[in-house]
Amino acid sequence: MDESVAIRFVAKSKLPTAFGDFDIIVFQDPDTGEEHIALSQGLDAISAQPVLVRIHSECLTGDAFGSLKCDCGPQLHSTMKMISDDGQGVILYLRQEGRGIGLTNKIRAYALQDQGHDTVDANLILNLPADARHYDMCTVMLGYLNIKEVSLITNNPLKINALKDLGINVVERVPITVGLNKFNENYLQTKQERMSHMYDKCDF
Repeated sequence: MDESVAIRFVAKSKLPTAFGDFDIIVFQDPDTGEEHIALSQGLDAISAQPVLVRIHSECLTGDAFGSLKCDCGPQLHSTMKMISDDGQGVILYLRQEGRGIGLTNKIRAYALQDQGHDTVDANLILNLPADARHYDMCTVMLGYLNIKEVSLITNNPLKINALKDLGINVVERVPITVGLNKFNENYLQTKQERMSHMYDKCDF
């Protein structure tokens, strides 16, 4: 199914946060019921392009529970502060838990990581891809927001290439290196060494 065709706008509201007031917009795939969120600030009258954008895949353990096994929570909150400081930007919060394998399989992979496997091998042992995410929905979400050029906050070159393949003009990459701790050091090193993530000024 081509989600870029199916996904549609369904609701919008204001959302006061610790990082200022944001607009929260919900998009939904009517065939699956899957919902994705655009959390934006300063887009009511876009004049300048490119716009600061982060594509953030859902991470319940990191975003909601403050897990130290990853850097997802710190990345999300740091991005919200970056957007607030800049006065304009958007987070596309995609419901792709566990790099697209779902919450249950993510926790199964966590158990394998506890036995010494890295994140890539844990997924493969479960007969799952290392990264099952896709980004087709971003074209509709960014189109709705009238964003044509982006400064992409990411360390993941696959996201840059995916957006470019979808016809989105990625003008620059904005690095984000936050949340390093003793519990996620191997996780981040695996992302760098086996998944080509770019970590600036980060010595593992």
